[in-house]
Amino acid sequence: MELATILQAILLTADKPLSVEQLETYFLPEEKVARMAIRVALQDLQDVCAGQSFELKETASGFRLQTRAEFQPWVQRHHEEKPQKYSRAFLETLALIAWRQPITRAEIEEIRGVAVNANIIKTLLERDWVRVIGHKELPGRPEMLGTTRHFLDHFNLRSLDDLPSLAAVKALDMDKLQLELLG
Repeated sequence: MELATILQAILLTADKPLSVEQLETYFLPEEKVARMAIRVALQDLQDVCAGQSFELKETASGFRLQTRAEFQPWVQRHHEEKPQKYSRAFLETLALIAWRQPITRAEIEEIRGVAVNANIIKTLLERDWVRVIGHKELPGRPEMLGTTRHFLDHFNLRSLDDLPSLAAVKALDMDKLQLELLG
């Protein structure tokens, strides 16, 4: 059986992205499947996905097979519940954490010019999109916030370098961004 096909089956049934190292553990030692062979097979699988309704996507945590974004209107009909809507304050807070990390709540409030609702930070922490990465050496030792691998995975990013520039984000229509986030 072809290695790319085996990897396709593994990734189709995985509930999270898998790294090359994790994929390697699916094979017995006597099968002698090297990491380089897995990397080559992943490239072959990516080529197989060309022109299909799904794609092989590499995120911060590894590889996953997913439906291409252009099929979202049809695939979304599987879900009867309405997707979560995000407020402007929520999106602004998340964006500031993503682009300016590490950042404290006070710094976010200073930039936005308004207080950050505690529920926004709580929701970001609960979704595992944001985590406390340390404490600033100031009175009260405020928490410094940063994004997580789960944030990168959710938004199909390999690293923070894949984030669009701030200029590109400022040019985005918030309604369009809301639709993209729902996908």
